[in-house]
Amino acid sequence: MRKAREVRDQLVDILKGSLKLELKSAGANWDAIRQCICSAYFHQAARVKSLGEYNDLRTGMPCHLHPTSALYGMGYTPDYIVYHELVFTSKEYMQCVTAVDPKWLAEMGPMFFSLREAGASRKKHADLHQAKMESEFQLAQEEEAARAAAEHLRAQSRSASRSQIITPGGASSIPRFKTPRRRTNL
Repeated sequence: MRKAREVRDQLVDILKGSLKLELKSAGANWDAIRQCICSAYFHQAARVKSLGEYNDLRTGMPCHLHPTSALYGMGYTPDYIVYHELVFTSKEYMQCVTAVDPKWLAEMGPMFFSLREAGASRKKHADLHQAKMESEFQLAQEEEAARAAAEHLRAQSRSASRSQIITPGGASSIPRFKTPRRRTNL
């Protein structure tokens, strides 16, 4: 607690003295403080493997919570944590540990971390891709059928205007005289 008080006093001196900012408390909003810590230590993050055991997210190295840590023996094991330092004795122990939200890690360190949707798998992704391709194919077929129907209508309208057959001796623009009818009563 004494160390926390010293750090707080240093921060107050910096805010009021050199930066000339007013002191504003986060109150009971601990998430704001944890996000601040996450923004500084996102590169030292670990994910839970089993009770009290974590794997470093960048190196994959197994680490354990130090017995003096506030999270050790708490009964609740956070899924993701950031730590300040590793101490090597018989095992790798993490000290100064804080629980963080995985979304914060992706926001603060996008060059190291990204989020996957829950339950996302290659099969699900492939099924979504297949459904998208099928819908695009069906849309393309419908467009092609509409194009073909429009072309067919255009062809019919063109052929309807050209459907008059002109034959020699048939109707033309030159007026013709009719041959007289045969008399049958003579």
